[in-house]
Amino acid sequence: MSSLNIAATGMLAQQLNVELISNNLANMNTTAFKRQRAEFQDLLYQDFLRVGSNSTDSGTIVPSGIQLGIGVRLGSVYRITEQGNLVSTNNTYDIAVQGKGYFRVQLPNNQTAYTRAGNFQLSPTGEIVTTDGFIVQPGLTIPNNATSVTINASGQVLAKIDGTVTPTTVGQLDLAVFPNEAGLEATGSNLYLETPASGTATVGKPGAVGYGTLLQGYVETANVNAVEEITSLITAQRAYEMLSRVIETSDQMSQTLTRIQ
Repeated sequence: MSSLNIAATGMLAQQLNVELISNNLANMNTTAFKRQRAEFQDLLYQDFLRVGSNSTDSGTIVPSGIQLGIGVRLGSVYRITEQGNLVSTNNTYDIAVQGKGYFRVQLPNNQTAYTRAGNFQLSPTGEIVTTDGFIVQPGLTIPNNATSVTINASGQVLAKIDGTVTPTTVGQLDLAVFPNEAGLEATGSNLYLETPASGTATVGKPGAVGYGTLLQGYVETANVNAVEEITSLITAQRAYEMLSRVIETSDQMSQTLTRIQ
């Protein structure tokens, strides 16, 4: 009976859905994490009576036909890039992006990665780096004798040097935007890589048209809504249970046919 295989594809799809929801919930406290959503597609159809075919020699047309589907599959996993909440940390090198844009990060292999997680620190040489020690481009070094550092909304980094009155401009942070943010490839550690689906990164100054602004002393939280995720989890569980009942019913029907024979 094809219903056994159809129900099995549905159970597998819901299993993947639950795994996706569990990953969202596991990253509720991950800085700037973007939740993901499963999108399903129906599989091919068997045509027992093709729609629009002629039912008689006089040319009458079948209005609906007979098509039976053979199940479901996972079509894609879509990343929802809406803004997370901003939480104050009072840490000098915590920087949140308000609006569109990603920080550029230089990986050890000289490849450029992108991140929304602005919980930065200083390296032993005074460079602004990620928690893994990767340099935040374009590469800014804070002087050792700086008594305070200010990062304004447009990304300008100013350092107050001991013994001076006027802050010194250290450098300029920038942001990268993409035509399709959902097309970025997640590599873990809050980093993303550019792909053909995301389009080419366009780098610009924070606050410019199409770019977000920066907020020093804040970090962006994950955009995971616990209530919505739990609701989706319950829905997936109920669907899984109903599909298991379909398999049980199909098995009982098969046993009935076997006894008749």
